Amino acid sequence: MSQTFRQPEILEIARRDGKVTVEDLAAHFGVTLQTIRRDLTDLAEAGRLERVHGGAILPSGVANIGYEERRALNLDAKTAIARACAAEIPDKISLFLNIGTSTEAVARELLGHRDLLVVTNNMNVANILAANPDCQVIVTGGNLRRADGGLVGNLAAETIRQFKFDLAVIGCSALDRDGDLLDFDIQEVGVSQAILRQSRRTVLVADHSKLSRSAPARIASLSQLDAIFIDRPLPADLARACADWQTRVVTA
Repeated sequence: MSQTFRQPEILEIARRDGKVTVEDLAAHFGVTLQTIRRDLTDLAEAGRLERVHGGAILPSGVANIGYEERRALNLDAKTAIARACAAEIPDKISLFLNIGTSTEAVARELLGHRDLLVVTNNMNVANILAANPDCQVIVTGGNLRRADGGLVGNLAAETIRQFKFDLAVIGCSALDRDGDLLDFDIQEVGVSQAILRQSRRTVLVADHSKLSRSAPARIASLSQLDAIFIDRPLPADLARACADWQTRVVTA
């Protein structure tokens, strides 16, 4: 397979898994380790990947990847996470779902739930749950972020402060190895922090690729949350920290 065909597939694997290794890619394509190293160097020089020992990861930065690309990333994992999360959400509660493709997946799994009051700053979540006649949907105000249908800013946070939610299900752009939830948009961070303050229980839904990414703005720590739903086991040190914090880890 030529470089022209290898490199797009390498990027697709990196987006799916969060990272790639030289040895795995060489075996996958049936080429030498040196050939893969040259591919990764080319992709790193183009800003598409970031070289690390033994392979490469998705680049860190101050801007998120495109929304449609995020929606397709790790789709099966997000579906499994959403099903595990929704299975623990009872009927007849008040619930907040924030911005993100993982929370949208949770919304799709709630179409059979009854007597829910769902507040969201995610236009996509509202449109999904409009199909459930037993779900009352309230959309916050705020500045519309056209790229992903999110509502952010002071008006969104002010709406959230009018409620006390039984449960909030939130996502994040990145999950640091010390347990910090990170995001790219400081306005969204302020909204997420308001959600945490106004919720009796809060859980995070995040696929494993979030552990390989970085973002500049801190939302909170996993120590402040009740649970995380993820598709692969956490790194051992973070799993131990969650145990100390009494943050439940559910591997879907």
